Amino acid sequence: MTLNLKNLLNPKVKISKMGEFQELQPIDGLEISAVSADLYGDGRDDLTLFYFREGANFAATYTTSKVTSASINWNLRIKRHFIKALMVNTQNANTFTGTKGAQGLKEIAVALSKSLTLKSSQTPKGVSEVVKITDLLFASTGIIGEDFPYLKIKSRIPELVKKLKVEQNKFVWFKAASAIMTTDTRPKVAYEECKIGNKLIKISGIAKGSGMIAPNMATMLSFIFTNADIPSVFLKAVLKKVVATTFNSITIDSDTSTNDMVAIFSTGKVKNSKIYNVLDPKLQDFEKALHKLCLNLAKQIVVDGEGAKKFIEINVVGAKSQSMAKSVGFSVANSPLFKTAIGAGDPNWGRIMMACGKAGEDIVANKIELKIGKYLVAEKGKVAKDYNEKDLKEYMKWDSISIEINLNIGNASYSVYTCDFTHDYIDINANYRN
Repeated sequence: MTLNLKNLLNPKVKISKMGEFQELQPIDGLEISAVSADLYGDGRDDLTLFYFREGANFAATYTTSKVTSASINWNLRIKRHFIKALMVNTQNANTFTGTKGAQGLKEIAVALSKSLTLKSSQTPKGVSEVVKITDLLFASTGIIGEDFPYLKIKSRIPELVKKLKVEQNKFVWFKAASAIMTTDTRPKVAYEECKIGNKLIKISGIAKGSGMIAPNMATMLSFIFTNADIPSVFLKAVLKKVVATTFNSITIDSDTSTNDMVAIFSTGKVKNSKIYNVLDPKLQDFEKALHKLCLNLAKQIVVDGEGAKKFIEINVVGAKSQSMAKSVGFSVANSPLFKTAIGAGDPNWGRIMMACGKAGEDIVANKIELKIGKYLVAEKGKVAKDYNEKDLKEYMKWDSISIEINLNIGNASYSVYTCDFTHDYIDINANYRN
């Protein structure tokens, strides 16, 4: 019997079909639109706009790559922590596009700020508010090194602004989550609720990512929205903590992108009790809910890994430190030999031991205990006494594989999430630009 991958995630999430996914709730203070600039040449939506009429606090974490996109460079120069809009384009990464890419993005920013300023002047109150280019954030994803199609994007800005929707129903969220996809096969969404004091807080999030996925961050984009009133400085601290064990605990192919970005936006529409510092007990439930949401999205990215057939969870326990556990976990998760064995259903546990050894950590081989599923495979420097490869081969047919590596030298642990390598991964990336 095969374990359905959707059971790994929030039970409300239905990802077996493109049209079935978790119901996201509307976030007061947010408007969304998605249109096509025909960047793919097939008319699919490829531009998305998130607009905060009254502004939003925000925090973001970006790629650690030394090669970055013009959009990342733009965002890093924004020193404000209160913004009005985020615009996302797919198909083109706007990376290694030189001064033309940067200048093109600036032209888009000017056009978008003018269009949003015009919209703000049409509010029922009739109060015009200037939207500055420094109120805008950008994200791009797609092919590196191709000319940035800023004229195509710029020409669609009036329509993008015109179609902004206050009503964030299932269809609106679906369009937005689909419009940011590249090689993804399905949109990725998640929703959580919590309380700050006696106020109900909503958190809705979307993500994209399928290949070029490795920690810090990956070719992923994730945008999270909440109606809570939380200052940017505290959002940043909570997001950084949460990302460490969610988006930064996954890998598909060990490659880190030039464009990745995870951002959270707080519209402040719920007037919850004031947060005084990042350790304020009132933030605890919010942090737990945000962690659950981010881990949900991160796992969805792994499930949708390019060509993936199997989801793999690697739990490293009994380490001297979390960094040691993480190092060993990623050493295994990033091993092509390990990942291809899993893809073939081959219980070649020697590849796991090999990967543990090459992690560069001060581990003790004879103390390692290895479990695959519920089966004890190796201990005390050799194969386990009751090991039965026939049973393990049957388990390897599942599309969800759990591995526990107990180093037995400490109390620290870390979990890494990855997927198998198949021929489909090669086919997808060999034909990425065709």
